This record gives sequence, C-alpha cells and structure tokens, in this order.
Amino acid sequence: MIQTVIFDMDGVLVDTEPLHHDAFFRHFAELGIPMTREEYATFLGSSTRNVYQHLKAQFGLLQDVETLIQRKRELFGKSFDESRELDLLPGARPLIEDLHAAGVPLQLASSASKETIARVFTRFGLYPYFDNLVSGEDFPKSKPDPAIFLHAAQLAGISPAHCLVIEDSANGVTAAKAAGMYCVGYSSEHSEGQDLHHADQVVAHLGQLSAKQILAL
Repeated sequence: MIQTVIFDMDGVLVDTEPLHHDAFFRHFAELGIPMTREEYATFLGSSTRNVYQHLKAQFGLLQDVETLIQRKRELFGKSFDESRELDLLPGARPLIEDLHAAGVPLQLASSASKETIARVFTRFGLYPYFDNLVSGEDFPKSKPDPAIFLHAAQLAGISPAHCLVIEDSANGVTAAKAAGMYCVGYSSEHSEGQDLHHADQVVAHLGQLSAKQILAL
C-alpha cells in the first residue's frame, strides 16, 4: 500500500528546464564549452554540482566547482525572476490538492538546489502541502543514485516499499527503482528523449493520476 508520494520538481511540478537550459548554455558559451543537444540531455536529472564536476574533469576548467555553480545560479535566477510564462504544469496543483485532502503525506526529492526549490515553492505557494523538501545538492551523487529518494523516505518515516515516486527523467526513474519504490514515469512534452520504459507505469498527463488510484496500489 502506498503511504507517501515523492515528487520530482523540474519537469513534474513545473517546467523550469527551459530556464536551466538557457542559463547552462549561456554559461557554456562564456566558458567556451561545445555542447550538443544529445550530451546535454544526459545531464537531465543530475544536480548542478555533478554537471560541473563532470565538465571540469572533461574540459579541464580552471574555475573551482563552487564558482561555476554560482555563476550558473546567477544566470538562472535572472531568467526565473524575469519569466512571466512560468507556471505549474497542467494537473500538478489538482493532484497535489487531491493527495493532500486524502491525507497522503507529500515529499519533494529534486536534483535542484535549495535556492531553486525555494524560488518555486514560494512563487506557487506549495509549502503547506509538503512535509519534507530534499535537494540534490546535499548528496555527493545525483540520480540515478537512489540516495535522495531513500533519504526522503527516511524523513517521512515510511518504508521505501510504500513510497510512490513521480519522475520525468530516465535517471530519476532508475533512482526510484534502485530505492525499491513504485515509480510513475511522467512522459510529457518536456521529457523528450527520456526513456521511461522501466517505470512501473507511464502517464502522459498528471490528470491521469488521483489519490484514490494511488492509494489502491
């Protein structure tokens, strides 16, 4: 029986990926790093720290990882604050409210930084619905490593076997399954190129999910 739902954030609750994409590629240009669309897609679901650790090793960047991260966050923050189109993804708020009304504890386990999570939760008033917010910046390895999901379950005091994860990236689904959790793959227009076949079920819209359905699993 499912006792808690763990949400990913980017690509599930809100589509900040275009803002991250813009910030990353502006920074890549500043650093003189060539980046293909295909290589960038492999970073989805990874923390910013892990991305820059990888790039520093690959391209021999002189700046330390903290400096690289801070510059990318500055670029992202500017894009976030200036965006007028950014909103929760279709079906996200109704699903959150339905689960909350049914008494299902909600957790967030996102590769995003604490700063980005705070921006999103403040802008869209999501704090009252979630018990715990877990950021990937607190872990040495990003998804597909399962540590972030196992920590969210520990904070919730619920066995991984009774956790349901909603994820839109291949790395995220792999992490959820490695944690021993039921995983719903969210295959939206924003998860282009992500192989979600190893999820327990795949939906194309969050409206396909409900508290009643989830609690029956």
